[in-house]
Amino acid sequence: MRQRGPVVLTVMAFGFAFLYIPIVLVLLYSFNDSRLVTVWGGFSLRWYGELLRSDDILRSALLSLRIAAVSASAATALGTLAGLALARLPRFRGRMLFHGMILAPLVMPEVITGLSLLVLLVSLQQWIGWPSARGATTITIAHITFSTAYVAIVVRARLAGMDQSLEEAAMDLGARPLRVLFDVTLPLIFPAMLTGWLLSFTLSLDDLVIASFVSGPGATTLPMLIFSKIRLGVTPDVNALASVIIVLVATGVGISSWVVRRREAGR
Repeated sequence: MRQRGPVVLTVMAFGFAFLYIPIVLVLLYSFNDSRLVTVWGGFSLRWYGELLRSDDILRSALLSLRIAAVSASAATALGTLAGLALARLPRFRGRMLFHGMILAPLVMPEVITGLSLLVLLVSLQQWIGWPSARGATTITIAHITFSTAYVAIVVRARLAGMDQSLEEAAMDLGARPLRVLFDVTLPLIFPAMLTGWLLSFTLSLDDLVIASFVSGPGATTLPMLIFSKIRLGVTPDVNALASVIIVLVATGVGISSWVVRRREAGR
């Protein structure tokens, strides 16, 4: 095996430093006692206490977590069905249109996506009276719309690399297609479904642009709150809030990796 040269190692080091040093600085300065973000005033947990006493932050965080969990679960279900249709069903009329509609949210600018969803929701309200107002429900619908595309692509890629003879063998042994789906196909693509769920959850938790278009009074997500707070400058409580999010995301990724490894080792 050819060893990596010093140039490659140097580029890798600069790349990782560029990605992770800002995250480390956010974690470090979240324990800063000073009100000035870039001036170290000693170790303190005061800003984490401020988070627990802030009703606005807690309310926005709970709303974002609830929206992310619901939208990720719905997007995983719909995206898995879409991925199965693209990978397993024979060519059907409208396949190219269906494939294009799946890929559209991946390449469409978020501003255009948010504007089109806003127009759709306003039109639905005028035609059928639902949704009655913009809020958590409309944000969830919007997040399901663009997250489904990511899940479908991940699941389709997993199905494309899977040995289809396993499903054919199960059907040769007398299993019905629905039984094959639940006993063979879904367990094999579970890592892809879990990856899609985590990706959808993260995208929903991170979304600012689309949520700004489809939200309403009383439905302020965490990214929207953070954006409004840093317009006048970054404050230490924002560093503490970002640190909590980083730890939660890293924990979720670690748990999902452990689950996937356990399933792969158990086969």
